[in-house]
Amino acid sequence: MGDAHSPAPENHTQNLIFNDLAPGLRVSGIVPYGAVEILHVKRHSVGVTVSYRDDSGRTDQCTLLPGHEPSLRLDKTRPYTFDGEGTLFRLAVEALRIRMAALFDDMLAVGTSDLEPLPHQIRAVYGELLPRTPLRFLLADDAGAGKTIMAGLYIKELALRGDLERCLVVAPGALVEQWRDELADSST
Repeated sequence: MGDAHSPAPENHTQNLIFNDLAPGLRVSGIVPYGAVEILHVKRHSVGVTVSYRDDSGRTDQCTLLPGHEPSLRLDKTRPYTFDGEGTLFRLAVEALRIRMAALFDDMLAVGTSDLEPLPHQIRAVYGELLPRTPLRFLLADDAGAGKTIMAGLYIKELALRGDLERCLVVAPGALVEQWRDELADSST
């Protein structure tokens, strides 16, 4: 077996005592949210002060008293593994990038669409429609003023920000196909 500072590695749920705590060990029960890596242990007459690093890289320290000993357990799981599928990792990172893009780009829908909106369309969508939550007015303008583009930008911007799950577009019967085609073109 090992010395007093290295517990037996066989049992994942092995209880630890203060004498078992040593730098380099991963121990659960010190913090409520998971296991931490012990960086330094300072023993006192009653209890110990432990410096540790959690899985996010944050370092901290706490003093443990004898009542904490029953909750201390050796954690043999590895905090990071690099044996995952690279394609799935890239997919997850791209999904996170897209989900967070609206935090950094106020006009994300314009940058991700294959169109060049006119200034009055940008002003309508980003200056009037988006700041009003919930939106409760009618988008109406002259023929050819770009209502479809404005609606498409507004819908896409809300969807990219995670504020829109479903959307109902009401158009005159004779214009439904035209609207569907133009909306699909303006939002790609």
